[in-house]
Amino acid sequence: MTVNVTSIKTSSNGIWQGDNPLDYAFPLLIVQTVLVLVVSRSLALLFKPLRQPKVIAEIVGGILLGPSALGRNTNYLHRIFPSWSTPTLESVASIGLLFFLFLVGLELDLNSIRRSGKKAFSIAAFGISVPFVCGIGVAIVLRKTVDGSDKVGFGQFLVFMGVALSITAFPVLARILAELKLLTTRVGETAMAAAAFNDLAAWILLALAIALAGSGADGGKSKSPLVSIWVLLSGVAFVAFMMLVIGPVMKRVAQRCSAENEAVNEVYICITLAGVMVSGFITDFIGIHSIFGAFVFGLTIPKTGNFAERLIERIEDFVLGLLLPLYFASSGLKTDVTKISGGKAWGLLVLVISTACAGKILGTFVVAMMCRIPVRESITLGVLMNTKGLVELIVLNIGKEKKVLNDEIFAILVLMALFTTFITTPLVMAIYKPARGITDKTIRKLGDMSTHSSKDKNVVETLRVLACIHGPTNIPAIINLIESTRSTKNSLLKVFIMHLVELTERSSSIIMVQRARKNGFPFFNRFNRDEWYNRLAGAFQAYSQLGRVMVRSTTAISSLSTMHEDVCHVAEEKRVTMIILPFHKHWRREVDEENDNESHEVIENAGHEWRGVNQRVLKNAPCSVGVLVDRGYGHGLKNLGSEGTVAQRICIVFFGGPDDREALELGKKMAEHPAVEVTVVRFVEQDAESGNNFVLRQSPGKSTDDSYSFAIAKMNRQKELELDEMAIEVFRSKCGEKVKYIEKGSGNVVEEVVALGESVDYDLLIVGKGRFPSTMVAELAERPAEHAELGPIGDILTSSTTGHKMVSSVLVLQQHDVAITEDAPMYKVKVHDENVAEVSSGRHEITIANAV
Repeated sequence: MTVNVTSIKTSSNGIWQGDNPLDYAFPLLIVQTVLVLVVSRSLALLFKPLRQPKVIAEIVGGILLGPSALGRNTNYLHRIFPSWSTPTLESVASIGLLFFLFLVGLELDLNSIRRSGKKAFSIAAFGISVPFVCGIGVAIVLRKTVDGSDKVGFGQFLVFMGVALSITAFPVLARILAELKLLTTRVGETAMAAAAFNDLAAWILLALAIALAGSGADGGKSKSPLVSIWVLLSGVAFVAFMMLVIGPVMKRVAQRCSAENEAVNEVYICITLAGVMVSGFITDFIGIHSIFGAFVFGLTIPKTGNFAERLIERIEDFVLGLLLPLYFASSGLKTDVTKISGGKAWGLLVLVISTACAGKILGTFVVAMMCRIPVRESITLGVLMNTKGLVELIVLNIGKEKKVLNDEIFAILVLMALFTTFITTPLVMAIYKPARGITDKTIRKLGDMSTHSSKDKNVVETLRVLACIHGPTNIPAIINLIESTRSTKNSLLKVFIMHLVELTERSSSIIMVQRARKNGFPFFNRFNRDEWYNRLAGAFQAYSQLGRVMVRSTTAISSLSTMHEDVCHVAEEKRVTMIILPFHKHWRREVDEENDNESHEVIENAGHEWRGVNQRVLKNAPCSVGVLVDRGYGHGLKNLGSEGTVAQRICIVFFGGPDDREALELGKKMAEHPAVEVTVVRFVEQDAESGNNFVLRQSPGKSTDDSYSFAIAKMNRQKELELDEMAIEVFRSKCGEKVKYIEKGSGNVVEEVVALGESVDYDLLIVGKGRFPSTMVAELAERPAEHAELGPIGDILTSSTTGHKMVSSVLVLQQHDVAITEDAPMYKVKVHDENVAEVSSGRHEITIANAV
């Protein structure tokens, strides 16, 4: 059925009046959009275990929806993607593409590119020129082999093929590097810098290709060469105008949109968004594709300050989540894999893929070796620079739109882009595995420090701590905790502050990567000037000048599912003794001025995914871990250096076991600080009637999210009791009268612990996680858990059912011990005294015998 496009209406009158919504432009666009989103998101989930970037799923989804797969059913194609709907679909997709290229321009920091150095520039230059030359060779072969390809002007075809084979997709590469944990390596640094150079060169070459292409096969013969020259000159004039005139204007706009002038933000943001459209129109007007104007306009926006971030917040989710997938769908509708038929066509596909890979990988490898980069890293760089993705697809679509590429060549090049991007991750994983491993000298728990220092009194011990933060709200409490451990003149404190940043598909993640590497890799950087770091550095400045505290900052940019790998790797690499994690909930008090200045508690929840990060770090950490639950611990930060005044009151809650002994070790260091008052509250088991013994038995059916986990390794309970007594004795003898010591009976443990948390006598409670529990803690094994990763006592102090009156912050410590790395939820089984020995023989059971 032939449809007159001019007769198509926007919306229908509804099915009850006999209209089929699929015969009208807007309802059909809604159906097409939903279908594209469902297919692309489903494929993204399938490809996620293969660690593939989302762009792979979107390209494959577009191809599946097109004539290569589902489109072979003519009823489906004519009903869901009829030819008359193509202009509407492509117009909407083009708006998405226009703003995406604006975001790409925002991602590229020209100043950062200039600072990247000669090595990155050399790698980028060779990485472009070698495959570009190879592309010319492939173009000659294709012109002689593929029917109809010789109708296009020779120069136009050569330039398009060269650009198609030489591009590196910077946004896709950044996410692959983050996924593979290579952002903080030398390979990651070089690849990012070279890709930024490459990206800029690619857009310049694309503008050249478009200027030469004109109207392709239809108008190539009649077009005067002067037209291409005028297009190029106009393009150069446009870029110069944007950089010299619009650039300073946008700098002023960014300054006006600072935090002090929030009232005018919306006006300037609307003007900027209109500027994207106008820039696109101008470049389209002079004969270069509209996306080039949007890209150049993005380059003019200042990368520092809040303006770029606010722009991204306004547009990226809508563009990347909704409009850009439509672009892939429209590309897929143009891609017909069935055009590649016969041995000759498949041979050409193999030729194009092998030439693209060889040119990029070998070109990069040779120049990297010349720059004295090791062989394995050089090959890895070549594979990384071979990433194509979305940028490649844009070039191919423009080539097809300009009729420079016919259906067969277009399909071959789309499959080439898909293949080269798909193989990047598995090849890099196979070739390059950075050496990781913990050294023998690493002190993995605080207890080991006491042992080492007691052997040689003249050795200055260094406590190395890795403190993780999500944002500025975590900083005061973390600082207060770390500074309270700065003890005597015989000890040094080395602190690594790690800012945990989630890497998403959003362009703002790439902005974060750019800022983090602005002053060079690795991310550890004494001269980082981010706002959160300035606050941190200011708080530590006085103590750093004393020479007893050394602070280094780092940024981990990663997806939350693999963030724990970054934390554990840095802990290994920097040989830290303790990791401090912020709890995913943060309590603070707000004063209501309208209601007699009454204060009320506000809970900020970072989300369940951040809780998962903590859980995975606790499970995989190579050293001891502390989870800090902040209830205003850092508010009113006091000078802990002044003697004679108590700035912090800390209580250590001791039940027994390895985790509680680790809490005592931390308490030892704190007790040495003149401005910290330490109290130890020990819960002592009272004599109990016989027959009240029980066994904790593994319960595989329970979830670790809502059930406490205990160590499943066999341990000698009598020896543990002896170690507990020894730890208390050593602690009291070393700290003497500086520490208050209180013993409590084992009455109602929950009430006693809650009373400590509600007491205003303590700023911070330090408790053990209790993986190998005392009798009193084991009694709580079947208690409903809200935050199971904190253990029974830690959970009582943070649970919403008991914590509504809590005022003390809580630090839950887990001691590093290879003997109790495995744990599982358990349930209680009561036994008689004579059966205790018999039932405790199982490996996955803990026998709890009451004290005699």
